[in-house]
Amino acid sequence: MRYVTVRATHAEGEAFHPLGAAVADEPAVTTGPIHQLELIDGDTGVSLSEVRSGLDRYSEVLADSPYVIEYTTTGADRGFAYTHFELDELTRRLLRYRRSSDLIVEMPIESEPDGATVVTLVGDAAAFSGAFDPIPAEVSIDVVETGEYDPGVRQLFGRLTARQREVLEAAVRAGYYENPRETTQEGLAEELGVSPATVGEHLRKIESRVLSGFVAGE
Repeated sequence: MRYVTVRATHAEGEAFHPLGAAVADEPAVTTGPIHQLELIDGDTGVSLSEVRSGLDRYSEVLADSPYVIEYTTTGADRGFAYTHFELDELTRRLLRYRRSSDLIVEMPIESEPDGATVVTLVGDAAAFSGAFDPIPAEVSIDVVETGEYDPGVRQLFGRLTARQREVLEAAVRAGYYENPRETTQEGLAEELGVSPATVGEHLRKIESRVLSGFVAGE
């Protein structure tokens, strides 16, 4: 089995769905990964989305959207939203492509601040041949990473947020975990554009989440 992680963007710089565009225009809302996204029938879909901040404002956006049929939220400022929504034509074609493909979409799906979507696809090597040909022309696909699929390792790294993975990748790339170390938290802070204290906090949380998975066997 192999995996390919891709970064998908709208070729015209737009969101994939009008509801996503409305959320992206809200500075008070920080969205997280999408934990569920399913085609219900020909015209509607459901999603379970994580909201990292601004859940109240996110609820208001859902309530005001003509695309939302019904929704439920849970949490305070941070939480989850389960949404039943009407599809636009592009989203309908993308979800139909997913249903017809031999590849498995690994959840969750990451949403980036600029509207891009990061998706990992899993399948036999032969299944990737021509796999992206049916994707609508409006969607631009860039391959981020590919390799042999190890579900145990990927589940461990699935514990990390997108920002934590970015920090970890920068640390490994710069030699922070080499012996002796080839960079410092100050060096990483300069590269990432944050304070050394923020880098240290990220690294402590990363190490705690990943190592606890090994120790507990979760």
